[in-house]
Order: sequence, then C-alpha cells, then structure tokens
Amino acid sequence: MTDTMRAVVLNGPGPVENLVITDRPIPAARPGWVRIAVKAFGLNRSELHTRLGLAEGVTFPRVPGIEAVGIIDSLDPGDEDSGLLPGQQAATMMGGMGRTYDGGYAQYTLVPVGQTIPFTSDLPWEMLGALPETLQTAYGSLTTGLDLAAGQSLLIRGGTSSVGLAAAALAKDLGATVLATTRQPERAGILKAQGVDHVLVDDGDIAGAARAFCPNGVDAALELVGTPTLPDTLAATRVHGTVCFTGMLSNQWLIHDFYPIGYLPKGVRLTAYGGESGDLPAKVLQHFLDKIAAGRITLGPVSTYPLDDIRNAHTAMEHGHTVGKLVVLTGH
Repeated sequence: MTDTMRAVVLNGPGPVENLVITDRPIPAARPGWVRIAVKAFGLNRSELHTRLGLAEGVTFPRVPGIEAVGIIDSLDPGDEDSGLLPGQQAATMMGGMGRTYDGGYAQYTLVPVGQTIPFTSDLPWEMLGALPETLQTAYGSLTTGLDLAAGQSLLIRGGTSSVGLAAAALAKDLGATVLATTRQPERAGILKAQGVDHVLVDDGDIAGAARAFCPNGVDAALELVGTPTLPDTLAATRVHGTVCFTGMLSNQWLIHDFYPIGYLPKGVRLTAYGGESGDLPAKVLQHFLDKIAAGRITLGPVSTYPLDDIRNAHTAMEHGHTVGKLVVLTGH
C-alpha cells in the first residue's frame, strides 16, 4: 500500500474551484479511531453550506464530507471490544466529519470508533454511498421527529430532495398516506414512482391544496425547504398534528422576531430533527439494506460521479440539476 491518497481539499469558502483534488498522506491510525478505505461518499447540503461559508466551526484547509462508506482498513487492537473488524463493510457520518476534522471526500478517512456502523451487503457501492446520512435523516425525522404511525397522513415539503424521496419510501412502507411537494411539475412522475399518493406543485402556498385531500389538515409534516415555507406547512397541519423541521434546501433556517403565539397555528406542534451516527443503529441500517436488496423498497434515484468530477457534482447539487442523491466513487 502506498502512503498517500487522493483527497478533495477545501482551502476556504468560495466557488467550486476552491475544491482541489490533491495527494495527501493516508491518515495514521490511532486508538479510539477507525480508518476506513472509502469506496463512495454522498453529497449533502451541509457540505455546500461549508463551501459557501455558511457553516460554523469549520477550520481550513479541510477535507469536506459528513459521510462515507467503505471497508475498515485499520482498527487499534484496544478497540476490539467495539465489535468492529478489519475488512468489514462500514458506514460513517457526522460527529464533526468534514468540519473539525477531515471527512469523507477522500480515499481514506479516520473517524471515531463510536460513529462507525458495520453492515453486510452485496449492493453496489454507488447505492450504498447514497444511504447513510439520507436514511438516518429520513428515519429519524419520521420516528423521533414525528412519531409517524400507520394510517396517518404525511406531507413532505421538498419531496424531490434525497431526504424527501427516502422519507416517502419509508412512510409508505410504514403504511402512511403521503403528500409531497415539488416546484417543478415535470418531476411529479418521480414522486409518483416513489409511491407518493398526492403530488402538490409548490407555488409557496400549498396549505389549501393539502387540505383538499385532508380537510382537517395532515397528521404530520416534514419541512425540508426551510423557514420560508414553514408557516404554510404549519397551516396545512391539523390541530394536534406535528411538523418536524429537518431541512433547509432554501439555505434559510432562522426565524427572526419569533413570537410563538402569533407564529404557530393553535394546537399545531413544531419539532425538529438533526441526527448523528448513533441515530442509525446497525440493525436499522441492515434492515433497510436487506429490504433494498430484495427490491421491497427504494430510496430514490442516484446520480454518480468520479472523484475527478467533484466540482461538477457540487455544481449540480447547488443548482438542483438532479433529483435524488448525488454519490461520488473514489476509484479506490
């Protein structure tokens, strides 16, 4: 094995040209940390925020990337009681990856033992690379955030995002009725193919359209666009229903001059969700991997790029050129 790897380095906030592929030393193993030979990594809005200078607590230069999948390459003998083994397939995400220490945009990444999730799958790496953060976010939003139950109705605001498509699949698998929004009518077929029952074309005011299907309001709503659409999403939700604020596709997440009594419709509950690797237990990840492999569920379209094409991948994410998850293969 050589002692260098290819990695994407962000030297500071700015345009896609600030993402530079370079040769770097392979991170040295150390106690309490696991080195993963990265096969693929998904792109996330979080990394776009980092590149645009919107993220807090990031130091530069930095290898971005809040998630990755690959093979455990090195494990300190003192960490054998973790249940992890060299040669094992593993996913990792969050925990400061790509922000306070180097993340997944590389052929190797070094992460804490506690945020390494083992799995076994014959699915291709491009499909596996699409799953960790998207699945964790969708699953956590529907369970911890919304406590969604079979027979309930769910509105997904931002339906053609990777999390929106995954949430639709999980909600349908649970037995819920799903309404989902898109700003582009030509993408309605993608939502229908994902099992969405009612597609709403989002003009910024969809509460009335949602109530045409659910007169009293939806039981639950997943807000993925951000604060600009949150009041309308709340208005689409029934008394004692719940809205979970999870995503900020609009890059807007603050509510200025927030007055709860004036902002929140009477009796509508507002929660939020932001998860870590521990919110996707290995058994949950394995459960959905097995369902995907059996063709019983799909989390939506995947667009793949080689590592050398990282700038084009970021451009596609920034401007919404694709539907679903963007995944980069490291060629390693």
